[in-house]
Amino acid sequence: METPVGVVLATERYGSAQFWKYIERDGELERKKDGTEGESGANSVVGLFKSVFLPQGYPESVSDDYLQYQFWDTVQAFSSSLSGTLATQASLKGVGVGNQAATVAGATITWLLRDGTGMLGRILFAWRKGLFADVLNDIAMFMEILAPYFPAFFTLIVCTAGIFKSIVGVAGGATRAALTVHQARRDNMADISAKDGSQETLVNLAGLLVSLILIPLVTDNPGLTLSLFFLFTILHLFSNYKAVRSVVMETFNEARISIVLQQYLTDKRILSPLEANRREPVFFQWRKTTSIKLGVRLQDVVQSPEELKLALKGNSLPFLLGIRNGCVCVCLGAEASVHDEIRAVCQAVWVSDMLSCPVSKQTTNIKPKQHGKSLLHFIYIGHLFKCFMSLVSAGWDTKRTLLDWDEWRVAWKTKRS
Repeated sequence: METPVGVVLATERYGSAQFWKYIERDGELERKKDGTEGESGANSVVGLFKSVFLPQGYPESVSDDYLQYQFWDTVQAFSSSLSGTLATQASLKGVGVGNQAATVAGATITWLLRDGTGMLGRILFAWRKGLFADVLNDIAMFMEILAPYFPAFFTLIVCTAGIFKSIVGVAGGATRAALTVHQARRDNMADISAKDGSQETLVNLAGLLVSLILIPLVTDNPGLTLSLFFLFTILHLFSNYKAVRSVVMETFNEARISIVLQQYLTDKRILSPLEANRREPVFFQWRKTTSIKLGVRLQDVVQSPEELKLALKGNSLPFLLGIRNGCVCVCLGAEASVHDEIRAVCQAVWVSDMLSCPVSKQTTNIKPKQHGKSLLHFIYIGHLFKCFMSLVSAGWDTKRTLLDWDEWRVAWKTKRS
């Protein structure tokens, strides 16, 4: 049976952007783009822009929050670029550019000290993690703008600012890596990272063009310089806040586990990732809680053979939990899985809440059993945990976590060998 002329034999698509159809015409297979009649040159420009600056397969290949986050990230990068221009101009003025009395050697030494302290800061910050990177970045640029007005302390100020900027670089790289993994829906981390670099280059180019207009206006005008700096800083911090708020992480950190667990113990309802992320504090958690240490040494939990035997009695779980110096400590077994890690943190969060909240405000009537001065037994919420793990169906990813475990792992023996 012959196929009628002009009948569509097959269709294909390229992501969600282009659709093609195959038609038999005069005995030949003809390939035609679907919807070409209404296509204009503007559509071709948009397609080129998407292919250069957006990951292949967008939007199916990225997370739902990708576009909103990238928008606010672009705004904060642009404002930061303009603030950086003002800071660079002040730094150059401070080292003697335009000053006939300044020497090349003096300016070089100051610049080398600034870079050297920045390198030291990167090493130390990579060793000891911290927060507030973007706030430190704005503080560093503000210090550089003020530095020329304190010539006696200029080197000290710019070196301190260099350390702050190095912290921003390390923290930004770590955060960007975690976000790239979150945004990649097809294991396309390399493509997302490359397109993010292209977007950053475009933003920096736009910032450079605007800076060419700003520099003549702010030269020898400290009032305008400070006014523009504060304007860009407010825009930078606001954009960062909006960018962080737009991210919906499906993996657990300690804060999100605490939020989801507290809601579950209250009304047996599992919060979705969107609901939990909206409740997660961006800066500080004002509610006073007992601190939690994950992945501690065995001696931080038990300090005698009797305590160890008591902890292992009837305990088949690959973790031990205890209270030491007002802190909930979790000792993890060498064979523990990600599922066990989540369970251990749920246990620790629950115990921390029991110790922090007044009895009248506790969300459950189960009370922890304490043995001796520090040791806790491990039977409190075991019967609740299987139901709690139904959170997988609520959209949570429990194959990996963002929990801050230290590297101590213990292999304990339950029988005398």
